[in-house]
Amino acid sequence: MVTKQTIGFFKSHKADEYRIALLPQELAQITHPNAIYLESGYGDDFGITDADYADLGAHIVSRQIALKQDIVCEPKIGESDILSQLLPHQTVFGWIHAKQSLDITNALLATGVRVIAWEDMCDNHQHTFWRNNELAGEAAILHAFLLTGQMPYDTKVALIGRGSVAFGATRVLQGLGADVTVFRRNQESLLRQTLGNFDVVVNAALWDVKREDHLIRTDDLALLRPGSLIIDISADAGGGIESSHITTMTAPTYKISQVTHYVVDHTPSMLYQTASKSISQALLPFLDDLISGTDNEVLTRATIINEGQILDLDILAFQAQ
Repeated sequence: MVTKQTIGFFKSHKADEYRIALLPQELAQITHPNAIYLESGYGDDFGITDADYADLGAHIVSRQIALKQDIVCEPKIGESDILSQLLPHQTVFGWIHAKQSLDITNALLATGVRVIAWEDMCDNHQHTFWRNNELAGEAAILHAFLLTGQMPYDTKVALIGRGSVAFGATRVLQGLGADVTVFRRNQESLLRQTLGNFDVVVNAALWDVKREDHLIRTDDLALLRPGSLIIDISADAGGGIESSHITTMTAPTYKISQVTHYVVDHTPSMLYQTASKSISQALLPFLDDLISGTDNEVLTRATIINEGQILDLDILAFQAQ
């Protein structure tokens, strides 16, 4: 008889992070809802009561009990305050971003846990959380323009990237009348040569952590007109945009060389209802396999750390720098 794995879902303690990973609509479709343990008050921000979850078979428990389950899940779990509390038999399931943080990597290695990174979950060349990635682009554009007191239809925008984040950003920009020029990875030199033509630069390109150069160097800021805006949705601090460092929703911008930088790293949380709906729908196909321990190629490929060993070569390359 196969022993079922339990999954503990808990709320984020990251400031201004409201996304959750499981809604009742998807819980109702799980084969073994009694394997689900939810922190009390899990759905409060959505008007979902503990009884709504319990009536579908889930356990409503304290945060401490949710964190003791075989698998622990929270969207921004890589930045959670619970990493030091993990036990060797557990699996960590969420956005980890270990490639960008040695502190996160070392904390997970020290515990001996298995780590399944949402950022590495793909099937048939489509990212599992593509809709959330689009929301990152949409929310960042809306927020950054609002903060700087302007409408996109008055601006010329250079947008770097071709993926889901870029698609979401482009949809909002073009829908609101911006003049958008899209730059691909092989057009980095052209971007630098024409920076002075743009009012806004949007970085939506996933940065290769093995690279030691930058798409836009700090010295390149002098090419931009005073009052220009950089929206670094990728938020790879010091990566694609050398002058970028992570900002928060309470202090989302800063200026260098009269250029405003916006580098909030969890913009979909501003659209948390839509984002949580997309996350819950994206996770549903994997929950039964996690609970039953059934092999799943997507989950296997997204396992970046296991029992104190790094399986993701990009993390090893980042550590070696």
